[in-house]
Amino acid sequence: MTKPLDGIRIIDFTHVQADPACTQLLAWYGADVIKVERPGAGDVTRSQLRDIPGADALYFTMLNGNKRSLTLDTKTQEGKEVLGKMIKTSDMMVENFGPGVLDRMGFSWARIQELNPKMIMASVKGFSDGHSYEDLKVYENVAQCAGDAASTTGFWDGPPTVSAAALGDSNTGMHLAIGILTALMQRQKTGKGQKVSYSMQDAVLNLCRVKLRDQQRLDKIGYLEKYPQYPQYPHGTFSDVVPRGGNASGGGQPGWMLKCKGWETDPNAYIYFTIQGHAWKPITKALGKPEWATDPAYMTAEARQDKIFDIFATIEEWLKDKTKYEAVDILRKFDIPCAPVLSMKELAASPDLRKSGSIVEVDHKVRGKYLTIGSPIKFSDLEIEVGQSPVLGEHTDEVLADLGYSADDIAKLHTAKAV
Repeated sequence: MTKPLDGIRIIDFTHVQADPACTQLLAWYGADVIKVERPGAGDVTRSQLRDIPGADALYFTMLNGNKRSLTLDTKTQEGKEVLGKMIKTSDMMVENFGPGVLDRMGFSWARIQELNPKMIMASVKGFSDGHSYEDLKVYENVAQCAGDAASTTGFWDGPPTVSAAALGDSNTGMHLAIGILTALMQRQKTGKGQKVSYSMQDAVLNLCRVKLRDQQRLDKIGYLEKYPQYPQYPHGTFSDVVPRGGNASGGGQPGWMLKCKGWETDPNAYIYFTIQGHAWKPITKALGKPEWATDPAYMTAEARQDKIFDIFATIEEWLKDKTKYEAVDILRKFDIPCAPVLSMKELAASPDLRKSGSIVEVDHKVRGKYLTIGSPIKFSDLEIEVGQSPVLGEHTDEVLADLGYSADDIAKLHTAKAV
């Protein structure tokens, strides 16, 4: 099957999670992604959190599927020559080196443009160019702290809390892919490449836009009525910054995490329950509280505001003899927004996610079968094939041959330890 990115070659100078997630996505969609790694070492995640001795760790295999691996020492003159040829014949370079690394390698943006004016160079950094913190080394949790996620996550009486979701890493990679494909579309119109940069701080901030909304509301009126700190609630008052709201959404619809049958021994025996204004009457029917539908003390969101936690307590009482699955099966019939709290163990075994290709089993030549996350985007006329990750240097000779090197030339490069 023809894929949308067939014929697009990407030099993948990425490591760890953010950029590899981006280039893996592009590889799924047909790009020829050549992962350039240090001879004898490779991406650090090949050995991080290793669960099978002598095999690449899941940290690596789950972020580098469908790629080719080339080992290359760019500190050698021969290695620099190989990279120069790759730049001339490639469409994109994706990197997440520290500031100035490519320049010191001899491949500044100006030099890359000389070699290939159509080159699209995409970079991820912790902070944007010119930022007062641009020299800081950034990883997932650092990005969450720098982008507002941590300051607004957690409970009002506890410390800032980071999310288990990769808001700074994989999220940045997904956004970067959008930027790369936009630059590719523009190149089709102008014939010119360009730099695409994305900071991890900006990626997290982009997902926290509702908190900027709330900060401006707080500045103007001094309170946030959908937060637990609202004056009628029992959890305190507002300062001048958006507070941590526990499990409240902070949006237009009150919601909370509620215990179900078995919560004493199962840490995930919960559902999230949302009280939508237009769904109030169905909620009262589901709970066996039809009188609440016409009681002025409960009829409107404003009336319910000061007793919202009492309402949640009533719902929790209704839930105590129901598993999270039983509860959702009842509530879905009333079109009430809710969901069971699903553990990764449950998700990994989900037939729905296997059927949709959201979780895929891959058979790796060294480590055997493992599960990975598939394409989050589904297409009506494109079948995504999620393949295995390459072993270190697996395609070195193949890539060199593609660049026009003869067998003798390739042998010399090996002798010179350039590859």
